[in-house]
Order: sequence, then C-alpha cells, then structure tokens
Amino acid sequence: MLTRVSIFTIGFLFTLLSYGQGPKTYTSSEIYQAVQKLNFLGTALYIAAHPDDENTQLISYLSNGVKARTAYLSITRGDGGQNLIGPELRELLGVLRTEELLAARAIDGGKQFFTRANDFGYSKHPDETLKIWNKEDVLSDIVWVIRNFKPDVIINRFDHRSPGSTHGHHTSSAMLSMEAFDKANDKNAFPGQLKHTDPWQTKKLFFNTSWWFYGSEEKFHKADKSNLISVDVGTYYPNLGKSNNEIASVARSQHLSQGFGTLTSRGSHHHYLELLKGELGGSQIFDGINTSWTRVEKGEEIEKILLPIEEDFNFTNPSAHIPDLLKAYKLIDALEDQHWRSVKLEQIKNIIGACSGLFIETTTDIAAAVPGSEIEIQANLLNRSPIQMELEKIEILPSNTEFPLKRTLENNQIENIPLRFKIPQDSDYSNPYWLNNPSTLGMYQAPLELRGKAQTPAAIPIKVTITIQGVPIEFKTSVVYKFAKPDKGERYQPFEILPKVTVNAASKVMVFADQRPKPLSLSITSATNKINGVVSLETPNGWKVSPSEHKIVIPNKGEVRTVTFIVEPPKQESHGNITPVVTVEGQRFSKELNTINYQHVPRQSVLLDPSVKVVRSNIDINGNRIAYINGAGDAIAESLEQIGYKVDLIDPNEISANLLKNYHAVVVGIRAYNISKTLKFKQHLLFDFVKNGGNLIVQYNTVNREGKGPSNLAPFSLELSRKRVTDENAQVTFLAPNHPILNSPNKITQADFQGWVQERGLYFAQNWAREFEPILAMNDAGESPKEGSLLVAPYGKGYYIYTGLSFFRELPAGVSGAYKLLANMISLGEQDKTNNNALNN
Repeated sequence: MLTRVSIFTIGFLFTLLSYGQGPKTYTSSEIYQAVQKLNFLGTALYIAAHPDDENTQLISYLSNGVKARTAYLSITRGDGGQNLIGPELRELLGVLRTEELLAARAIDGGKQFFTRANDFGYSKHPDETLKIWNKEDVLSDIVWVIRNFKPDVIINRFDHRSPGSTHGHHTSSAMLSMEAFDKANDKNAFPGQLKHTDPWQTKKLFFNTSWWFYGSEEKFHKADKSNLISVDVGTYYPNLGKSNNEIASVARSQHLSQGFGTLTSRGSHHHYLELLKGELGGSQIFDGINTSWTRVEKGEEIEKILLPIEEDFNFTNPSAHIPDLLKAYKLIDALEDQHWRSVKLEQIKNIIGACSGLFIETTTDIAAAVPGSEIEIQANLLNRSPIQMELEKIEILPSNTEFPLKRTLENNQIENIPLRFKIPQDSDYSNPYWLNNPSTLGMYQAPLELRGKAQTPAAIPIKVTITIQGVPIEFKTSVVYKFAKPDKGERYQPFEILPKVTVNAASKVMVFADQRPKPLSLSITSATNKINGVVSLETPNGWKVSPSEHKIVIPNKGEVRTVTFIVEPPKQESHGNITPVVTVEGQRFSKELNTINYQHVPRQSVLLDPSVKVVRSNIDINGNRIAYINGAGDAIAESLEQIGYKVDLIDPNEISANLLKNYHAVVVGIRAYNISKTLKFKQHLLFDFVKNGGNLIVQYNTVNREGKGPSNLAPFSLELSRKRVTDENAQVTFLAPNHPILNSPNKITQADFQGWVQERGLYFAQNWAREFEPILAMNDAGESPKEGSLLVAPYGKGYYIYTGLSFFRELPAGVSGAYKLLANMISLGEQDKTNNNALNN
C-alpha cells in the first residue's frame, strides 16, 4: 500500500517546491495557520480548463478560510492563448502560464495539477474539443489526479449542461469532471492505475455558479436556490492582516501574460455552489464530512495533542510546541491510513522545522552543468531555537549519494558544509517533461508517474536527515543556483542539467519568395569547457546548403559561436525542415535552448527541436518600406522582412505626420489598441496618413464581455465582436473575387487557405459602415457565414483595412498563402500609383 501512495505523493512533494526560489521562512502567524490546516482533514479540488479560469477567491477561501487541502486542476496549460508580455507562444507560452499558475498557488495556498491536454485554441463545442483532445486520455488523467489527491469535494468552474454556448474547452472540463467523479471509484475504469493507487469516491460535486450563468442578476435573484450553498469569500483573516479577496486578487494578478493584473478587492462578497452529485449535508461546503482527526483510526490520540497547540499557540516562542509536535509526529508516522499518513507527515515536519526556525539551503554558484560533470554544492543549515538537533546525513537522490555528517546544530550557529557531487552520465536534461516527446494537436505525452504534475522534478533533489530531540526527520529540498546582483541583491534560480551544446537558429521560418539564396545563421552555446565539434544541416530534398559543415572550437563554458550557412531553395515551390546538428566526440546534439525570464516567475530553460521551416513560394510585393506598430507580442514584422520588406518598428508615442511620410503602409499589431494608452490619441494622424495616400492595416483587437471594443478604431463606423472561425480548414468564400486585394500582386486562390494553423481568425467585425467592402466569408460547421474577417475601405487617396485573420499565427508557421494575402493588403494602391507615375512621365 505504501508503494502505491509513494509514486504519486512523494513525487508531488518535489513538484510542488518553488524551484529557483530561496528557502521559505515563516512568521508565527503563518505557523499558526499551518497548525490549523494540520488539524483539518478535508480536501477540495477545483477543476477548469485553462490557467486564469480558476476562481482564486474560492481557492483562497478553501485553503485559508476553511483550512482545507486545496488544489486546482487545469485541464490545459494555456498553450493556445495569446501573450501580452512577450513573444512566447504555443509550447513556450504553456511553460510561462504554468509558472504563473504556480505563482498564484504560492499566494492563495493551493496546489496545482494538470492533464496532458494540449490547448489547441478556441473551440466552439465539446464534441470538437473531446475529439481533438482524445477524451479517454484526458478523462484518465483527471481520474488519476482524483484517485491520488483524494478530494472530498470537487468544484467545477463551468456548467456541463451548456454545450455550444461557450468555449468548448470550458464545457468539456465540466463534462469530464462529472464522469470522473464516478469512474474514480470504479475498479474497471483505467485499471492500470490501480497498481499505483486506489479507487476513490469523492463525496460532493459542485458547480461554481453565479448570476452570469442565469443571464442577469435579476433572474438569479428570482431563481430557486435550495440546491445552492452561499460562500462569503470576503472573509477577513486577522492573523494574516488581509482579507480573503485581497489574497485572491494578488494571486490572480500573477496571470500577467493574459493581462490579468488587477486592483485588490475587499469586503463581503458571495459566491454560489450548486450541488450536482452527493448530498449537501448542511449550509457549508464540508458539512456532513468528517474533517477531524477522528476520520482516521487512532486519530483521537493525535487530536488530543494537536488541538491544544492550536487553542493555546505560543506566538512569542513557537519552539515551545516542538516536544508535543514530535509526539504527534511519531503517532502520525504509525498511522495505517497511508494517504493521511503521507499528507500529514509532510505538513507536521514543515511545522516542526518552522517552529525551530530551521534553515536549510543547498546551492551552487553555477546555473547549469552537463551530465558527467562534477559540481560543488554548499549546504547551509541553521537551528534558530534552543531545541536539541543533530544533523545525521545529507543524501543526493538522483544517485543515492550519501554524506554521513553527524554534527550538532547549535542554536543560531550556521553550519556551512561543502559537498562535491558528480552528475550521473545518464541524467535527463532539465526540461518541461510534457515537451520531451512528440505531441499531437490535442495531447502531450508523459509516463504515468509524471502525469498530473505541474513541473518536472528538480534536477538534483536533496534529502536532509536531522534528529530533533531524538526523533529523526527527513527534510526535502533541491539544489538551486544562488547569486547576487548589485542592483537587485540576492537571487535564486533553478539549477539545470543541460546538453553540452545547444543550437539556436536566427529564424524559425525562412520564406523564399524567389530562388535567391539566403543566409541561415546559427548560434552554438556551450554548457561546458573545451568543445571541439562540427556543425552541419540536415536538409529536405531539393534544398542545398553551403558549406557542408563548419568546424567549431569553444574553449569556455557559456561562450557562443555563430556560424552561417547559405541556403539555396529549389526552382519549384517546396517546403520542409532544415535541422541543425552539432557533433562532438561522436555524440550528436540537436536541441534549441529557450529562456523564459520574467520577474514574477522563476527563470525557465526549455529545450525544443531546433528545426527551421523552409518555404519556397512565389510571392510578389509592391512597395518596400513599411512601418509596424507593435501590439501584444507577435513575429509579423520579422516575417515580413523574410519576403523583402524593410520594416521599421515605431513606438506609438513617436507617431507624427513627418514620421509617417516615410512609409506607404503602416501595419498595426494584434491588440495594439487594447494595450497602448497612446495609440488612440494618434488616430487622427493615422487617418490623415490614409487620406494622403497611405495604407493602414489594423489587425484584431479584443472586445469585452459586454461587446465593447476600442472606440474610434476606423475613419468610418466599425463595430468589433467576439466572433471567430476556429476551424483552420473552414471553407473560404471570395465575396469580392475581382478586388485587387485578391489579385495583385499575387493571385489568391483557394490553395492559399490550405495549411493554416489553429484557426482562421478571431474578433471579426460584425457591423460596419457602407464604405467598407467585405472580401471574404467563412464559418465553422453549423454556423452562418461570417463576413467580417477582412474589410477594406477607401479613404481619401489611401485605404483602411481591418482584419481578424490570424496572421500572427500563420506567418511564423510559414503559411505561404497568408504571406501572399498580407503582401496584397500592404501593396493595395501601390500598383495604381506606379501606373499613374508612368502616365505622368
């Protein structure tokens, strides 16, 4: 039985550490709160579809108010969303949003789980969602988390009864939760899991409803609420000096990539839970469920020790409670209920450490190393209490390397212990585990023991055994990189195991509009000293590169060498992938190193396939120099340079009439009007630019739930919507087949809408002035055609264009048809100017 629990639970102990951060220290109030949680034997699981879907107010209330062991299960990692703070999309965005969720949980007190589902983008119906995700695989992951976390209560964020009325991922999360509620206790469901865990029956399943799901506050006020529980999430916690909604607001503000930074809120605020399965048992979430120590056999003895500690907690000297805590520790260690034994042992050992002010830190002075290398680890231990402590040993777990040390930890006397450790040659590289194997559109792959985890286990986990008043206790930590910055002070980041060399291409996509060769530059970074190797390229048929290889010598760790190959495309249209390979001493290395580095989350290194997509397509352009106004992070400017445009990035603050005279076209990035406070004040200059013969292309901007988007977006009436076409293969109808935008300088055909990725477009216009001409129509299955994806209006001597087409996804993916269409949009009117100039001459 212990074996079954340990695979999941012990793994999660490592996963839930805040890698790359310093040792956690606790105030007396925080220790007291931990004691309260120690005395509550109840568990709640909140389930929704994406990062930022979770109700941080309710999670914080359950964790800090009710004192329940609480977690959020996000079905996806949010890989298909947009990024308001940087360039990361897809896999890298999923890593960033994972870390943002962990940052939120560190504040609201919850834990974090995931399934293997890949956020493939917006979906309008659960039928589509569950087909792409592979319903059975995602359902098995939910059942796996339930069986191991063992919640008494599950709360769904979304309504399982509303297919087609909202995001398909949202409804699917609720539908899967409903099914998993029963299957988790069914021995015939996913029987392979039962080698490592046991069936589990959750007691209650709720839907976290609100007036919004009823259509209006008035309708909700009149609704029958006999099956609902009301929860006031505005509770004030005197021992923390904060109200619950203040904590929740700060937690939600960690979702910065989604633009969810928000003001804190205070005061009474009610949330409602509708019972879907089980029995209410009363007016509180856990009513009818035994959440005291008496729920486990021999728990009464433990309760007799721990309740008095809670009732008469010594805030001045928490170490006074250690003798009784040690008595309880030994009783918990003897429990036959292996689930609660594992959970409560971890809680009480952390409390014992906190009460003594125990400080444990294991650091290196290097950020990364390679397999087979030797590193120095500095172990720092400090007992800040009069309690008797002896350090017994330190174990480095990857290789079970043990250092028996046997020394007394005197009160407030730091012990600095140097250790040397050779990283095993067969060590895995540090990387998000779900990105280590090929994925499908809807699913990532991972072995059973890693499923559900938020992070890859630490590169070098450490176990420190300390005897406290005769009781040996194992404390778990991990090796981190510790350093100081003159302008920031002490800093920590995850220690990582990396390949000897990584290779990054200057561009992930190369588009050839003709047969002229282009240079491909590669940066080779060494993670160790004395690299002597060869760089070569694996190419698709018909593509040529020169030279055939480059020899490289990199003497020092951290150094970068740049080599350049000349890539020659074939005469005919073609596409494929070029893969860079570095060979060192007969060993092949082909990984790209990506770094995600923001202040609100720990630094992350991500190893991906370094392949470069190459596209040979006949693409013509008119005009040359254009301006690009950055929006919420996209790669369109770089993509346009691939086909011959000279693109200048301009800051909205610097827009002036004189500046705009330098360009024949201005392209506005995605969400630019949503995120820029300045751009709306520059609209008159942009409109004058169009009136004087310029070409202004505005890409999609968002609207809120009330349907309100940016005002004064166009020189004529233009109303945006939340309408979109999510099927990237949806049929496209040419409403204006003779319009120049479909004919010059590139003839656009149906073939140009093949190979699109994730979607056709989003935030289409829904109402517009008669001056606009719709160019395309498209729709998802079962819906009426939408004509607001591409609108063109002449204005003065120039053209204004609004588009919701997802160029920000298609161009970086190398979709040649998207390049041709955008080139035509940029070129609009240029042919007329050329013809007029010829006539005048």
